[in-house]
Amino acid sequence: MIKPRRIGHATFETPDLEKAIAYYEKFLGLIVAEREKDRAFLMTKIGQLVIELDKAERAHCIKLSFEVAPNSDFGELASELAKDGVRSELRNDSVPGIGQVLSFKDDKGTTIELFKDWRYLGKHEQVAGIGPLKLGHVAFFTPDIQRTVAFYEQVLGFRVSDWIGDFFCFMRCNPDHHTVNFFTGPTVMLHHIAFELKDFVHLQSSCEVMGQKRIPIIWGPLRHGPGHNVATYHRNQDDQVVEFFCELDQMKDEDLGYFEPRPWHHDTPQRPKRWTPGETSVWGPSPEEDFHRTQVLGSS
Repeated sequence: MIKPRRIGHATFETPDLEKAIAYYEKFLGLIVAEREKDRAFLMTKIGQLVIELDKAERAHCIKLSFEVAPNSDFGELASELAKDGVRSELRNDSVPGIGQVLSFKDDKGTTIELFKDWRYLGKHEQVAGIGPLKLGHVAFFTPDIQRTVAFYEQVLGFRVSDWIGDFFCFMRCNPDHHTVNFFTGPTVMLHHIAFELKDFVHLQSSCEVMGQKRIPIIWGPLRHGPGHNVATYHRNQDDQVVEFFCELDQMKDEDLGYFEPRPWHHDTPQRPKRWTPGETSVWGPSPEEDFHRTQVLGSS
């Protein structure tokens, strides 16, 4: 079984590359690490690659990368994938800071790339805008959530952290409560992408920036139940939902089977559970109507 250690970067197609670069650089506070005619690579202020932007006709998240252990053998991992009926290939794409990758598609058609060799692209850069610490998680709509969850459990070694009813699943590959989320929907689409901020003060500062730039907060600030992160949501230049969060639950010891105790936990110890729909926030407002809007672009 493959065991990813963390999410690396997400690849987005966008119809307006310049507008997308402006959003991620000037507002989000990422740094353009490398630029080509029809694509750009952006890193955090500590130098980790987190976003690749490719010019295309529609806005869509097409690829996720995950780091595996440095002593991983890609030949062995390819054999493991083949046992599960998954075809893979070794690739040497020109992605800054990333070495050879093992590439394949998950059950819903999203490209997954596993990497083990990487380097920082910068160090302690000064940024404009929010300046997140890292890419935290990516959430997708999927027509068959049970099949998708099974793929990530059985093929990629993810663990289920929580469910909301039977339609929203949170999955982890490291101590973070979730690295990927899956939400039942009629087609494969991005649900949201999330960036981790340093702390609540950083989150408050991000709200001030959104206020100054007249970017509506479509949900939050609030503290979620699943994951217990404090979060806000807004839409980016391609109408995709973006989350800022901090204070995400941590499972430091998998054998213990519960999340690190926090003062705001209603259940102690807090363990993976099934939450009741509509009763999943510890505090905060209900989402604005704009949060649930998904059909404007049809492919966001």
